[in-house]
Amino acid sequence: MEDRATANVRVDGAPAEATLGGGELRWRRAGSGGAAGERALSLERDVLGVEARGKEVVVRAFVAAGAARARSCAPGAGAGGKGAGRRCRRDFVLEMADGEGAAAAWGERLARCLDSFGRPKRLFVFVNPFGGRKCAKKIYDSEIKPLFEAAGVSITVQETECQGHAREVASSLDLGKYDGIVCVSGDGVLVEVVNGILQRTDWEEAIKMPIGVVPAGTGNGMAKSLLHAAGETCSVSNAVLAIIKGYKQSLDVCTILQGEKKFFSVLLMTWGLVADIDIESEKYRWMGSARFDFYAVVRIMSLRKYCGSIQFVPAPGYESYGEPVKQVENSILESLEQSGKSHPSSYPGPSVEFQASDWRFVDGPFVAVWINNVPWAAEDIMAAPEAKFSDGCMDAIILRDCPKADLLALLMKMSDGSYVKSPYVTYLKVRSFKLSPGQLVENPKRGGIIDVDGEVIARGEGTYGKCHQDVMAYGSPIQLTVHQALATIYCPNKIR
Repeated sequence: MEDRATANVRVDGAPAEATLGGGELRWRRAGSGGAAGERALSLERDVLGVEARGKEVVVRAFVAAGAARARSCAPGAGAGGKGAGRRCRRDFVLEMADGEGAAAAWGERLARCLDSFGRPKRLFVFVNPFGGRKCAKKIYDSEIKPLFEAAGVSITVQETECQGHAREVASSLDLGKYDGIVCVSGDGVLVEVVNGILQRTDWEEAIKMPIGVVPAGTGNGMAKSLLHAAGETCSVSNAVLAIIKGYKQSLDVCTILQGEKKFFSVLLMTWGLVADIDIESEKYRWMGSARFDFYAVVRIMSLRKYCGSIQFVPAPGYESYGEPVKQVENSILESLEQSGKSHPSSYPGPSVEFQASDWRFVDGPFVAVWINNVPWAAEDIMAAPEAKFSDGCMDAIILRDCPKADLLALLMKMSDGSYVKSPYVTYLKVRSFKLSPGQLVENPKRGGIIDVDGEVIARGEGTYGKCHQDVMAYGSPIQLTVHQALATIYCPNKIR
């Protein structure tokens, strides 16, 4: 660590003494007593970038709104209640009494301090102009780009043109040119990027590339999970600040297999009530986010139950759930072997083997099955309050039966995760999970929908959007297995 440095400066025209050291830049106005005339900036938390300009040192900061006149404010940025912790852009200009040489030396010293934090310098940014309210491009131009520019980050922007575009680009992108990838979207582009990276022949190195998520879509479950875990409000500015700071968090990746077909998930898989609400409410998209609440009531009033069965390998401490499976096909290893033959150079999936005695099962009918990798499924839905980012487990929520009135009450408690305390909800952690989906109890000719990270991977006969070609077939078993800490994602700070 460099020695502490002091200098005489002028700030806002007033003489002051500036001190740099201990990870802070401080200045005290001449003749002021106490803390009123003193200001301090944490280089790691508050400072985005620095520039020496003649005899001036310009410090570009992102600070608490109440502490300075703001250049641009980010509503709701920061932890705390409504309006608490707002941050604003502010440039602090220190005019050095000793002239240009002192300004250049201080500028270089501040830059070295910022470089020591390992912040990204070159980012490849996907912007999805079609997600959510279709305002990601506007958000990028007005909120994201100015912060990256203030931090001196070199940006390459790619607007996605259609579904699957981000996956295609990520599968062949020259990653040596960048320090990280950023997704300005909901969760869909993040999922595509992970899938594209794991398609690569150099996937073992490529998957080490940190990925950042800026909430600009409908669900924003990953951004919410990361920011909430760090005690921060889910906002665009907080997400961008997390990327600029360069803190990283390991992330589990789930491999979803059906024969030779393979897909990678980082958020969730759902079947039954939640999937029906998510996908079938598309017909009411004109209602905005209210479509989910509206269609949830519709579906509960005409509640569906699905035949089927689930098998799982419980995490330690959850072995009492379900019944023991007497004989298990080692389908995960068979599928991985087939997948390796089909795509010998791409990521084959986790190399795991479970004993027959490890497996448990639960038979239907089911109202809903929900598998989660992170706590939040959307900004206002805490689906799995006990989920961790890299614990090697998925959090399974199973709902087999529930009176309609109680089910409505459960939905009202999803905003804080307290719904999992209901006696109608089974909540457990699993290391591997197999879903064998069946038909509607009320209509054996109609199947269900399997939704992974907001996209349909399989639909049964008679379901909404059945004309689409899906990744997997409905009815055959689908297996999920976790690869612990496979991916890396930018996060606000050391997540507790």
